Amino acid sequence: MTEDILINVTPFETRVALTAQGVVQELHIERSIQRGHVGNLYLGRVARVLPGMQSAFVDIGQERAAFIHVADLRQNRHARIGHGDHPQQTPIEKLLFEGQPLLVQVIKDPLGTKGARLSTHISIAGRMLVYLPHEPHIGISQRIGDEAERNALRERLLALKPEDEPGGFIVRTQAEGASDEELAADIAYLRTLWANIQARVRQAAAPSPAYIELTLAQRVLRDMVTPDTASITVDSRTVTQELVEWAQRYTPSVTDRIHHYSGNRPLFDMANVDEEIARALSRRVELKSGGYLIIDQTEALTTVDVNTGGFVGGRNFDDTIFKTNLEAAVAIARQLRLRNLGGIIVLDFIDMDDAGHQASVLAELNKALARDRTRTTVSGFSQLGLVEMTRKRTRDSLAHQLCEPCPTCESRGTVRTPRTLCYEILREILREARQFDPREFRIVAAQPVIDLFLEEESQHLAMLGDFIGKPISLEVEVGYSQEHYDIVLL
Repeated sequence: MTEDILINVTPFETRVALTAQGVVQELHIERSIQRGHVGNLYLGRVARVLPGMQSAFVDIGQERAAFIHVADLRQNRHARIGHGDHPQQTPIEKLLFEGQPLLVQVIKDPLGTKGARLSTHISIAGRMLVYLPHEPHIGISQRIGDEAERNALRERLLALKPEDEPGGFIVRTQAEGASDEELAADIAYLRTLWANIQARVRQAAAPSPAYIELTLAQRVLRDMVTPDTASITVDSRTVTQELVEWAQRYTPSVTDRIHHYSGNRPLFDMANVDEEIARALSRRVELKSGGYLIIDQTEALTTVDVNTGGFVGGRNFDDTIFKTNLEAAVAIARQLRLRNLGGIIVLDFIDMDDAGHQASVLAELNKALARDRTRTTVSGFSQLGLVEMTRKRTRDSLAHQLCEPCPTCESRGTVRTPRTLCYEILREILREARQFDPREFRIVAAQPVIDLFLEEESQHLAMLGDFIGKPISLEVEVGYSQEHYDIVLL
């Protein structure tokens, strides 16, 4: 399946949409004030060691201190304690101390109230290879499934690896079909880059950045372009030229696929990308059959509920359910990519009694997920008919990037009804009347609340006024949300 990449550039934001057959499959957004940190290297300073959690906080110069766990310290990779061959972790308090400078890499961006997650297992990505300066290891991407190809790539890389190179490499999927010259050029580039990083670290004072990842547009060329990529269209002449120059140096085969778009109509309008973004922020996803998905994202996990909706096709009810679940499996895989949902994901397909139908839906889900660049693992149907899966999470979801907690409902997802607010206001006036002796109470609230006081709740309002012996007046404030009100003592 051929893919096209659209890059929309403005001074404040870069947006990338990957489309296949005219349908948006992935969205990536990078704002100038919100650039992600994954892949960046920092010379940090250990701020605090927590032996009880076997973790430490590290100051890397960001707003919040970053976090590193003992398992993410490279000293523990080959640590052996005792006489057995089983690896044992050295306690973190024996490896780190407060004030210690430490070269670290961000492996997870700050999420919510949590700081960035760090590691000292340094890895630097190139076009074809990932360089591991501290690991004498040759690895092959799991996405290269052909065993003969894997072995051939390993042998070629071992032959190309310089004799004085103490580090190792992981062969990326893009290396399939690469020539020895291309692999050798990637090795030379990565080794030079690492030497420059080391020189910078020797002269720097902690905390300070040692290496900043490529821009989103450059990462598109490095990470997203595959042999299936037909074109890369950019609506900025300056960025187009920058990408062409970058590609000529690192990915010459991609250069002729980069095009500048100069049409009058906005680039993203051509593929209805903005409409797709709006749909990706909605809980409900319509299916072509008439069924729909309900996607709810929480702190702990994401749930996806499949419903038949208006779909009544099929020879019988079981056939209708099966067809809806098959369509939902493909839609779910696309929504996970589109929304960049990660962590634990629970899929609630419509209950199927036929084991063959379950196996087919699971196979369709795995087939659709195979196109996802992010690592996923899927378990079978549980006894409750749920499918549990995980998707690696390294950055915020699309909703977390573009949205913020609702100030009206305070992230509850609901607001109190006007009647609930009326009764709350009546109780509040009663409390105030016991403490103060104003001439009058005035209720300032939103239109729905005032309307209810003037109609169905007018009797209760009059009864309270008689009970406290004070007049109660009403005032609409158009700028107030439904839950916002004030009681003014006059």
